Amino acid sequence: MCRKQKELLVSPIRSVTLELKKPLAEVIVMDDVLCALVGIEGRYISIKRRVRVHGNDNCDFSVSFQVDASMDLALQEMAKRIFPLCESFVLIEQFVESRSQFKTGLVNHAFAATLRAFLLDYEAMVAQLEHQFRLGRLSIQGLWFYCQPMMASMQALSTVIRKALANNFAGSAVLNLLQSQAKAMAGDNTVRSLLEKMTQCASNAYLGILERWVYEGVIDDPYGEFFIAENKSLQKESLTQDYDAKYWRQRYSLKDGIPSFLANIAGTVLTTGKYLNVMRECGHNVQAPTSENSKLMSFGSNHHYLECIKVAYDFASGELLNLIKEKYDLMGKLLSIKHYLLLDQGDFLVHFMDIAREELTKKLDEINEEKLQSLLDLALRSTAAAADPCHEDLTCCVERSSLLKRMATLKDLEFRSFSDSNDMEEPVNITGLETFSLSYKVSSVAIIYCYITKALTKYQLIFRFLFRCKHVERQLCGAWQVHQGVRAFNISGTIISRSSLLCRSMLKFISSLLHYLTFEASLVNTHWFQVLEPNWHAMHNRLQTAKSIDEVIQHHDFFLDKCLRECLLLLPELLKKVEKLKSLCLQYAAATQWLISSSIDITKLEEPSDSSSASQKFKQLRLKSTARVQKAIIRDAAVTDSILKFEREFNAELQSLGPILSTSSQAEPYLTHLAQWILGVGSDK
Repeated sequence: MCRKQKELLVSPIRSVTLELKKPLAEVIVMDDVLCALVGIEGRYISIKRRVRVHGNDNCDFSVSFQVDASMDLALQEMAKRIFPLCESFVLIEQFVESRSQFKTGLVNHAFAATLRAFLLDYEAMVAQLEHQFRLGRLSIQGLWFYCQPMMASMQALSTVIRKALANNFAGSAVLNLLQSQAKAMAGDNTVRSLLEKMTQCASNAYLGILERWVYEGVIDDPYGEFFIAENKSLQKESLTQDYDAKYWRQRYSLKDGIPSFLANIAGTVLTTGKYLNVMRECGHNVQAPTSENSKLMSFGSNHHYLECIKVAYDFASGELLNLIKEKYDLMGKLLSIKHYLLLDQGDFLVHFMDIAREELTKKLDEINEEKLQSLLDLALRSTAAAADPCHEDLTCCVERSSLLKRMATLKDLEFRSFSDSNDMEEPVNITGLETFSLSYKVSSVAIIYCYITKALTKYQLIFRFLFRCKHVERQLCGAWQVHQGVRAFNISGTIISRSSLLCRSMLKFISSLLHYLTFEASLVNTHWFQVLEPNWHAMHNRLQTAKSIDEVIQHHDFFLDKCLRECLLLLPELLKKVEKLKSLCLQYAAATQWLISSSIDITKLEEPSDSSSASQKFKQLRLKSTARVQKAIIRDAAVTDSILKFEREFNAELQSLGPILSTSSQAEPYLTHLAQWILGVGSDK
């Protein structure tokens, strides 16, 4: 009904026939009520509108109709019965006018358009009632009778609109409001069907955004209504600086206000578009195949839209899986990472530790990372690693904190912090040996993998633990060589003999730990109990049968988390104890080599072999040196005190490790194997 038609309703009633058939007061009231039904004041019925605006563009809009008090009471009561319908019309009309602009969002605009069509039907009903009134066929009771079927629908819509206006709802909030109201009206099929139709129409624009995301990986959301947010400030180039980058987790993320009909599959929707974006960033443009049956422009009780989303997800996941497995050789890349970061092929590391020893022993601020990288490249080219086509992607990095400190800062790992904050204090003279790590350059497949998981950070934690163990083992081997160098002297019963036994115990401890962690397996109760190699093979077999990229992520993350836990990295009490034992071994190795070498001139043991007379002289010299060495050792109290102190501390720490392993093994059964493997070290004399 146009505005002129509405205004004509308030013109004086000229029909004499009506005045003859009905009392004039009833005729006037009916004429005013018909005007009020379309939001126009009459001669005896007035309209009061109130708008209260508060923060964030929220507003409360209310309208009330009042009838002249001089009107007959019976007529007043009949008019007041119809006023809720009139108020609902005005409220809906106000909402349509305020939400028809695009700036209010596509969902609001679609909802307003649907309401406008609904109001046209309503106004057509009022026009028919007016026509019957003009013909003298409509009484005030008849008007109330014909208005009743529309009353519930209009009031339900006005309830939705009041909430939407009061909270300035847009996007998914409007859809959720409509759906919740439809559920609340489950007892009234007519009203429920109307609200469901309104929800369907209002969601069409929203489903259009959803369709582009799951089929193309593109967010076409000019008014920020979609439940997936895009952070355009994060670029893929950030992966080159941070392998634990925020790109994959924060470039696209879920927002609050997910539509209720998508709540159970919101994660799937997010992941589907992410997969398409991953492939696009790698230059592999794909688009999910669409057909009439795959359109997401409608949803209902048949849940067809859920099937469409699942098909789109399966396509995106399968395409990405094929891309990283076949084109970019995911297993080859993972195997290369295993060679270097899990020390599968350690010959390059031995060579690197030899040539980089001087640089690694410097303090953090004095280390030249470029020099370390050059030495690493040299070690890679000089060993079997040169045959690996991926060895050029290997880089070195120097962390700024010790392993314990680093573990405590990773909030996404199940690492329980120590109760005593002093346990987290850094060593005073921390060097590159405590902070050195390996990393990988971002290449084609690395981009994809860094999108999907933060795996490299976990690999680096394991590497740092293994690297430290290897360093301790090498230092103890150096100390053992010093002890072997004085075997020519008769040192049985001296402190040097006792030191030799301590050195052997320490070597057995660190070797046992490395054997448990890596590949030199032993058999206990017919079960292999080393950590990395069996877990790797189990993960490798699972990846071969993975049918989606999610399965790849799940299997690989499970492998890394299991390795972290079984390598003691997620058990702070045990890790602290092992780190303490390794520190004692390093201190002992350094002190022993200096103390013994300073007390004994080992170069005198070099036996000449060019003549029998020289050999005879050497034997005489050795007899004289032996007596002199024994006297020197006895007089040197510093050697004795130092070695005895190391022996007491090492044995005490090793013995205290036993109860911890026994207690922890109740929750972590694999620790039983570790306990069986290393607890006999202290008593091996």
